[in-house]
Amino acid sequence: MMTMNAHDLTEQSPLTSIIIITRNGLSFTKECITSIFQHTKENFELVLIDNGSTDGTLEFLQTVPRARIISNKENKGFPGGCNQGLRIARGENIVLLNNDTVVTKDWLKRLIWSLNNHYSCGIIGPRSNFILPHQSIPQLSYKTMDQMHEFANEWSQKNEMKSYEVDNLSGVCMIFKRDLIDKIGGLDERFSPGYYEDTDFCIRALIYGTRLLVANDVFIHHYGSSSFKIDRIWQKKMIHQSEKKFFTKWSMTHLNEIRKVVARERPFSRERHYVPF
Repeated sequence: MMTMNAHDLTEQSPLTSIIIITRNGLSFTKECITSIFQHTKENFELVLIDNGSTDGTLEFLQTVPRARIISNKENKGFPGGCNQGLRIARGENIVLLNNDTVVTKDWLKRLIWSLNNHYSCGIIGPRSNFILPHQSIPQLSYKTMDQMHEFANEWSQKNEMKSYEVDNLSGVCMIFKRDLIDKIGGLDERFSPGYYEDTDFCIRALIYGTRLLVANDVFIHHYGSSSFKIDRIWQKKMIHQSEKKFFTKWSMTHLNEIRKVVARERPFSRERHYVPF
């Protein structure tokens, strides 16, 4: 049975639902969830959606405290799994977090602070080592997780309460208020099993009138797809298919057109832009 650190959990703080989708990758999931309990003092629940794992992941998830679990016999994909999680999440704050990440000291505290203290902010994302270029910190030299945590702590202190605005954020880790999905809906499952659903979610948030920010004082480690045994031909095919669907949906040819698309699509139309979940 997995146990929590004694210092964890400030019960008085608003609840944050951390939604994690799993499909195998047990060792990564264990490290991710362990890091959450070690480095999160805020009040949280874990919403764990397993997409038909066959490596013991589900059995591990069933030992995790403060967790609500959905077990899918079939792979619902990332957007489908996230939508399942959104339906049962009880938190005022919602975090979508990849299972191959390792969070760091005060990560959630800093993300929530940024979300609560920036006018009209809809979604916040962190910095990382393996993420979209405008969220990435290049040429990192740490070799071990201890070194990573040391770097993350120094980086956070050096960039205390700093942030910057962007046009899109990676679904590796993003935080938003529950009321955002009441306004714009969930993730578009036309992009299942994955890729571009996060950018689509960001565009709809921008159309609604919110801003997207990177919390520059939050760094989390992301192992990335290179750490999984993935069929690269299948992966490239899925990326290409989702990209084609994305550009067709928004009548665009390049991601540098996001601001132009947002201006064209405003004001937000529930009939056109809301995605039921």
